[in-house]
Amino acid sequence: MTPDQSGLSARFFAAEAMARQLGVLAMSYFTDQKSLGISMKGSQDWLTEADGRVETAFRAMIAATFPNDTVMGEEQGGATGEALWIIDPIDGTANFARGDRSWCVSIGFLANGVPTLGVIYAPALGEMWLARVGHGATLNGAPIRCSSTTDIARASIEVGWSPRRPIEDYLALVGGYFRKGASVKRSASGALGLAHVANGRTDAYAELHINAWDVAAGVVIAAEAGAILSPFFTGDWAGGGNPIVAVTPALASEIMPGLGL
Repeated sequence: MTPDQSGLSARFFAAEAMARQLGVLAMSYFTDQKSLGISMKGSQDWLTEADGRVETAFRAMIAATFPNDTVMGEEQGGATGEALWIIDPIDGTANFARGDRSWCVSIGFLANGVPTLGVIYAPALGEMWLARVGHGATLNGAPIRCSSTTDIARASIEVGWSPRRPIEDYLALVGGYFRKGASVKRSASGALGLAHVANGRTDAYAELHINAWDVAAGVVIAAEAGAILSPFFTGDWAGGGNPIVAVTPALASEIMPGLGL
């Protein structure tokens, strides 16, 4: 059953509390590198003991608090539902495994297929992004907005990389933005990439292919901060992923065509 407004409020506040608890668990691994149990799911597709433990803990929290809701996660999968939580337990696992602080716990909630709540917690950085549709977005409790950049020659763009698309496509996208005069970077966390658009650290985030757990929280946060978003939750988004763009409004016409949007 799709939650009403009071149900959404309850989930919003619960999600923040859960994210903080999960952040403590993740940090217990991050500060003890010998505990990570690092393995590889594929080329540059990192996995640590913390990924599975954090997702398992989240599933237990949801089962105890909202037993009729469903959960989809990067490590343990899951089906869609009317009240759906989507978690990336550690987004930026390669950073996490190398001792880089740029990683986060990402929790999104979809009500009847619509991204409605977003929580991104980067405990190693001490930063918590929160958003609920119609209620704006915050960073550590302060309201945030995307940048007011209007000139792409002054823009900072993050371009995520996915092994699911040819490297030539990625290089062409990056090169196209460079040729327009933008500065381009990559930090290896799609969730944080979207969050950074929301508070103006970058002017756009673009990726040719990304999975739902990487964006379920970030699309709500970026949209509530005033960014323009490509329609990710269409087609076979749950099984096949989609491209994503989040961009400050004045640059949308410059950024989106590079992904065919």
